[in-house]
Amino acid sequence: MKRVLDFLKKAGVYYLATVEGDQPRVRPFGTVNEFEGKLYIQTGKVKPTSKQLAVNPKAEICAFSDGAWIRVECELVEDDRYEAKKSMLDAYPNLRGMYDENDGNTQVFYMQNAIATFSAFGKEPEIIKL
Repeated sequence: MKRVLDFLKKAGVYYLATVEGDQPRVRPFGTVNEFEGKLYIQTGKVKPTSKQLAVNPKAEICAFSDGAWIRVECELVEDDRYEAKKSMLDAYPNLRGMYDENDGNTQVFYMQNAIATFSAFGKEPEIIKL
């Protein structure tokens, strides 16, 4: 798990794919945090991402850094606890201008049934189950 976390943090931006009906939706994200031994991401409940994950929690994350890339397929499970939200916002204090643990909008999800694939040109992909 640490390798996945480190890669995503180093990349700075990753792309989160969700599904809306039969249409894939991809957008850039930048939050990833470890809390209680799980990898978490963050969004707002008012965003389409939240609504899409409520219908279908399957997602995929992709990031590129230093000639290599990662794809993480997973289910994203909401964790509505104050502590999980606080941990994320403490890790990303720049978000505190838009989000707060108690605002009713901040939403964090942890990755469940995650499979990470590390790839680079000329190398065999490496698959890790989280």
